[in-house]
Amino acid sequence: MIEDRKSAWGASRFARPGTGWADVGRGLAEAAESVAAHHHGAPLPTGDPVSVLAAVTETLGGNAIPDSGIGESEALSRLARLVAEFGLDLTHPLTAAHLQPAPLSVAVAADALASATNASLDTYDSGPATLALETWTVQSLARMAGFGEQAGGVFSPGGSISNLLALMIARDHTAARRGIDVRQDGVGALHRPVVFCSRVAHFSVHRACAALGLGESAVIPVEVDAHHRMIPEALETAIRQAGDVTPLAIVATAGTTDFGTVDPLPEIADIAERHEIWMHVDAAYGFGTLFSDRLSGLLTGVDRADSVTLDLHKVGWQPAAASLMLLSDANRFVSLNRSVAYLNPDDDVEAGYSGLLGQTLQTTRRPDVLKVAATLMAYGRSELGAMLDRCNDLAVYAEQRVATELQLELVAPVTLTTIVFRYRCADLDAVNGELRRRLITDGKALIGRTQVRLPGEDEPQTCLKLTLLNPETAESDIDDLFDELLRLAIEVESESTSVSSSQAHSEEMVRVSE
Repeated sequence: MIEDRKSAWGASRFARPGTGWADVGRGLAEAAESVAAHHHGAPLPTGDPVSVLAAVTETLGGNAIPDSGIGESEALSRLARLVAEFGLDLTHPLTAAHLQPAPLSVAVAADALASATNASLDTYDSGPATLALETWTVQSLARMAGFGEQAGGVFSPGGSISNLLALMIARDHTAARRGIDVRQDGVGALHRPVVFCSRVAHFSVHRACAALGLGESAVIPVEVDAHHRMIPEALETAIRQAGDVTPLAIVATAGTTDFGTVDPLPEIADIAERHEIWMHVDAAYGFGTLFSDRLSGLLTGVDRADSVTLDLHKVGWQPAAASLMLLSDANRFVSLNRSVAYLNPDDDVEAGYSGLLGQTLQTTRRPDVLKVAATLMAYGRSELGAMLDRCNDLAVYAEQRVATELQLELVAPVTLTTIVFRYRCADLDAVNGELRRRLITDGKALIGRTQVRLPGEDEPQTCLKLTLLNPETAESDIDDLFDELLRLAIEVESESTSVSSSQAHSEEMVRVSE
């Protein structure tokens, strides 16, 4: 029999509504006390990855669950110290590597509330309030995208899964129009199914095609212009040259991961309409521009899409995950419908005891909507838009700083909040790669990297990238970053030159001896 004992914080070990939620708050407050003295104060802990990971493992002890626990307070405090001493600080002004922002405090609090309720979105009796909240949030975001009353959508674990779900529905819808039931007969019943997307589209498009049984070879890449945007004429050519195929979807990107650029959505919509092909917009990054009066024009044409992916754990400042897949017509969820005796029998559904089981590949599904709803209610569209405008201003400021430095080269101008550049030197790949690693291990800054094929170059070259999603970062922080980057660059380049000279000398000595 399990001992009926009190929690260290209250009358029960469970998060009961009301007093139990307050206990959770006290637990977080206790954990917070242990953080202040241990926080490293940098974007990432200093030191090499092997040493950092080993230190965490050593603190945890052996790889076994202990026979006796150490109690709630000590367990939380110990974990808090670990993430403070060896974790990531997204609130640091020089954390600028990925589409991974600091989460808003109100969203974190609401996320704890979601965990405390432990509701699920599959059926009415698994959490009525959160069902209504998700419907409200989905409909509100669908209206912001310009969709009509028939629109629908669903939260998912991330943008990659949202893209997968959208392409699955596009596959099933396209097949049904041809009299094929893919769910019953499999993808083999489709004749050479293909998906079109730009050459720089997110890799999740390829992974989705693999997962859906189409194979990555089903993806037909379309050429992009100098600003990394899909060329409509190239899309037309790709469709024409594809020959005897079954086009399942055209995937347009609104906010490429590396550059933040947006494909020409109206022109792509015209082509999709003309050829009667499903249009999916991967706006995981770019959807947030609709919060901004200044930047929302970038997504002109998104209202003509059949489906849209958006990630509010990018531009939205939500704890991960907060992704949605929107459909212009909710009736197209039909291929996901399921009637399960123990969850949603027909008579229960007819009586109103339904849920969202038929809109997702998941059964149990966490109510991530709570944090999103709290944020939308707390700040509204205009304040979230102002936050994005501030991040865009910071990116423009960084772009201007690059333009003033002779040793730096701008690779891609700012569209949203991303800037791509590189340090000019003889050994581009080695120096730029090491420069980023040195900034991280020294605890100075966390910036990103990528590879870009530039005009006149045969192979993609290593470039550096800033993804600026912290509206509290100051221009002086950007200046400090570039000052330190240039100082370190000279150091790294000098070391690289010395190594190259030493290697050349050794090779010459070998040749002489031979």
